[in-house]
Amino acid sequence: MKKISLALTSLALALSAGTAVANCDSGERVVKFSHVTGGTTHPKVVAANNFADRVNKEMNGKLCVEVFPNSTLFGDSKELEALLLGDVQLLAPSLSKFGSYTDKYGVFDLPFIFKDMDHAIRFTKTPEGKKLLTEMDEYAGFVGLGYWMSGMKYFSANKPLLVPSDAEGMKFRVQTSDVAKQMIAAMGASPQAMAFSEVYGALQTGVVDGQENTWSNIYTKKFYEVQDSTTETNHQLLAYLFMTSSEFLQSLSPEDRAQFTQIADEVTQAANLNVKAAEAANRENILKAGGKINTLSPAQRQEWVDTMKPVWKQFESYIGKDLINAAAGA
Repeated sequence: MKKISLALTSLALALSAGTAVANCDSGERVVKFSHVTGGTTHPKVVAANNFADRVNKEMNGKLCVEVFPNSTLFGDSKELEALLLGDVQLLAPSLSKFGSYTDKYGVFDLPFIFKDMDHAIRFTKTPEGKKLLTEMDEYAGFVGLGYWMSGMKYFSANKPLLVPSDAEGMKFRVQTSDVAKQMIAAMGASPQAMAFSEVYGALQTGVVDGQENTWSNIYTKKFYEVQDSTTETNHQLLAYLFMTSSEFLQSLSPEDRAQFTQIADEVTQAANLNVKAAEAANRENILKAGGKINTLSPAQRQEWVDTMKPVWKQFESYIGKDLINAAAGA
């Protein structure tokens, strides 16, 4: 039976050297799956490993998936280029990473557009959401296989944040998303884009004062260790585009392509059903580890909404009013 490269203690040495452990049979086509997330409980890690396990069992003798987690093969600043060059065949970057290719994915970054993950999942199943999977195919060669939910985002900082004005003058790490940068600016704070792998060190040394992320990212990357507390703002969605290149997909026989994409769809559906449980568990893990969580009163939460929602208007002409309405009303 094949051994998939997983983020486990027994593989730590191999992964630290940037290599994966897999027993691919002679004649099988190796499919490299690179992502930037570590740990064993993170929804992306679980989904990636489940996908590899299913392909390696059900397409045995044809394809062999190797998983390279925690930026061991490519960091998030290089992975899209690596996919275009054929150095990897599968990625799962945040939807915030595609601003250089399309403005449309900015709809997922709009603050308070989704009430919760169920709302976001409903949108991905609409005609508008499904169409976005192939938004970059024609001119970039990227093809979405599915949307992997990670959770809603929360702000952590080196002091408690109860209302947006508490963040005035502070520096927050954000992804390379214009929407996120404007959202931070609306709080009177300064956005600092940086790679995910650099965030812990930046928080620890004071390069930035805070960040925004899901419970799973905050726990698995131990951000709570170097922050005063996390505020349950629930302000934004973090989701990933489980993706490949059109070149790789078209290189498969019609039969193999159908099986490959069917497995991808089934793994995606299962992963999204399990995210809420994983997020709840990692929220509790943060508290058990000594992290602090601030809850908001209805009035405080409304102040966050009122401060951030004007960002929608700033990006309406880029994202499209119809697409924004479709997401908000899903």
